[in-house]
Amino acid sequence: MVDEAVLALATGVVLAMLTAPVGVSGAVFLLPVQVSLFDVPSPAVTPTNLLYNVVSGPGALFRYGLRRGLVRPLTGALLLGTVPGVLIGAVVRIYTVPGESTFRLIAAGLLLPLGGWLCARAVGQDQHAIRDATPPRRRLVGIGLAVGVVGGVYGIGGGSLIGPILVVWGMSVTVVAPAAIMVTFVTSTLGLVAYLMLGLATATAVEPAWTIGLCAGLGGLIGGYVGAWLQPYLPQRALTMLLGVMATGIAIAYVIQGVA
Repeated sequence: MVDEAVLALATGVVLAMLTAPVGVSGAVFLLPVQVSLFDVPSPAVTPTNLLYNVVSGPGALFRYGLRRGLVRPLTGALLLGTVPGVLIGAVVRIYTVPGESTFRLIAAGLLLPLGGWLCARAVGQDQHAIRDATPPRRRLVGIGLAVGVVGGVYGIGGGSLIGPILVVWGMSVTVVAPAAIMVTFVTSTLGLVAYLMLGLATATAVEPAWTIGLCAGLGGLIGGYVGAWLQPYLPQRALTMLLGVMATGIAIAYVIQGVA
């Protein structure tokens, strides 16, 4: 139990340090660790991811807040879509995709375009002009709703998908990252509550793996703060490419496991 807690803590630190600078939740990459190393069953991996986001999120947010990196209009528009979306996703996850093979294929379907977006953005980073204006508010709300649903299914709160989408759109990582992490924190909190409430109404085990989620989250709290602090000094192109390669590799592995 102690070794498991220490490993989860270390995993959270590393994941958050790598992902916080670009606004991608470490929960995207925590899922395969849960399945492979900790044997967390499906669908408990999803609320465990949400628990990780809730505990780890304030670290990066606090640091971004100190730098005044939270853009309120952008964050507000995204939350209007992702908040109802993640609640819908939680219901979908419980009642329609509880099987492990199905879940792996769905996770791969989410991670593959995420990895492609990140890699494409990294390759063309020096060629695309950064846009000063955000996308139209209606479009932001629509993107938030769609991403919130799939984020609720996958247990990433939605912000981890919104971040790469807006970066590929042409927005600056320094603007997108704080807003994406705020969206992840808020929607993950609501999603976790939804899962716990649904657990009272269904026989399906939907409680998170508390030890894994809390310990990884505490590690993410530390790693997220450090990652946000390091953001201005990190090579953003290399980091974005690294995240894209990781997401694509995990997606391919899930496809192989899902069809096997």
